[in-house]
Formats: sequence, structure tokens, C-alpha cells
Amino acid sequence: MTSLLKTWAGRGRIEVMLTFRDRRTITFTVLLPLILLLVLSSLVHPIGLKYVSFAQYLTAGMIASGLVYGGFQGLSIAIPEERSNGTLKRLYGTPMPRSAYFAGKIMNVVVIYVIQIVLMLGLGAIAFHVTIPTSPTAIITFIWLSALALITFTSLGIAFSSLAKTGQAAAAIATPLVLFLQFTSGVFFIVTSEPAWMRAIASVFPLRWLCQGMRSVFLPARFGSQELGGGFHLGQVALIMAAWSVVGLVLCFRTFRWLPLGED
Repeated sequence: MTSLLKTWAGRGRIEVMLTFRDRRTITFTVLLPLILLLVLSSLVHPIGLKYVSFAQYLTAGMIASGLVYGGFQGLSIAIPEERSNGTLKRLYGTPMPRSAYFAGKIMNVVVIYVIQIVLMLGLGAIAFHVTIPTSPTAIITFIWLSALALITFTSLGIAFSSLAKTGQAAAAIATPLVLFLQFTSGVFFIVTSEPAWMRAIASVFPLRWLCQGMRSVFLPARFGSQELGGGFHLGQVALIMAAWSVVGLVLCFRTFRWLPLGED
């Protein structure tokens, strides 16, 4: 077991190093959320937002989006690229345990997520006086939400990676999808101000519920009156996120391919 953990950690270090050598990945997974937080917090002042600043509201949504960027979008683009350029085929033929590849990807997503959180909270606190939650309840909620989201979005990203032959093709599908989910899930807009049809679509997908859960962490309890249903409803959030975690894992195991189509 110790040897396997060392192998996982070693693969994780490789994945992190490769990520920080890729300017495209750094731009879209680390810098873009910061830019959006800075620009939107400076320019947007929504009518009807009570109890908190828009910067505080937006920070919760952008942190929820962090695992979507690094987990779903990042993996759904990186894996097809590695499949098409032969990286997966070479790894498939090595003695490395196959689990190490996935462990490395997950470790990389976690590292990026932590960096995103530190930078966004730092920028928010310095530039917009965003309050950082410190209560034990908020911290525990943040941890289990992040863990569920990590499982959900990394597994969905791995499953989604089988739909495209190349990273470029995957980006053309995944990037608009992520933007659509952000705009409909209450990341950039107050969810109760959205049309009913938009809320209905967003409620099918996990980002909408993750955002609601994250707002319970970063926003005061009385803000729950502005949520759909008049509360944060963390039990419902947990059940829906857990269900999506199961869906993601099943799809991941059933659809992942090491080799391009025709070489399996």
C-alpha cells in the first residue's frame, strides 16, 4: 500500500509540473476566475441583492466554479489530447498501475483548486472586503461540499473526455457548456431573478446545487430567504450532489478509453 501511495504521489507531482508548464491551462483555470471576479465585482451592481455585496455573492459562485474549471473542463480537454498524441497509449504499456494515472489527475485538480481559493479569497478580501468564513460549521460544510464536487466533476470530466477525439474538439464542446451552466446556475446572476425555464434547466445539473451550498458557506444565514425555496436546503444539496457523484463514477468506469477508437 505504501508503494502504491508513493506511485500516486509521484504521478501527481508530474501532473502538477505539466500543468504549470502549460500556459493555456494556467490562463483558463487559474487566471480567468480571478479576472472574472475582478471585472464583474467592479462593474456589476445587481438590483435586489440583499444583505451582502455582489463581490461576496460572486466569490461563492466562482469558488464553486473552480472544480468545474479544473475538474470537468480541464480533464475533458486534457485527456483527449493525451489520447490523441499517444501519451495514454504509452502509459497503458508501462508497469505503472492504471490507478496512478487517475490519482495524479485528481491530485492536480486539488492543487489547482486550492490555488484558486487562496487567490480568489485574497483578491476578494483585499479589493472588495470579502468576508472569509471562519466558523467550524462553515468550514465543515465547505469541506464536504468540495469533496462531493471533486468526485462529481472529475468523474464527469473523465467520462466526457471519451466524446471527443482531440483536446481541441473537446474544448469546442466543454467550454460553451461550462459557460452555459455558469450563467444559468446563479454564478453571475441572482438565481431567483432568472426566468423559470432557465432555473428548471439549471436545477438538473450539479453546479446549480453546488453554488447554493457554497453560498451557505460564504453568505450570512439570512440570505437563505433569497434562495429558491426560501433557504439553503443543504440536505437536498447533499443528496443531489451525491447522486451526480454516482452518475459520474458509473459513466467514468463505463466510458473511459486508454486507446483511440479503432485501437481498443
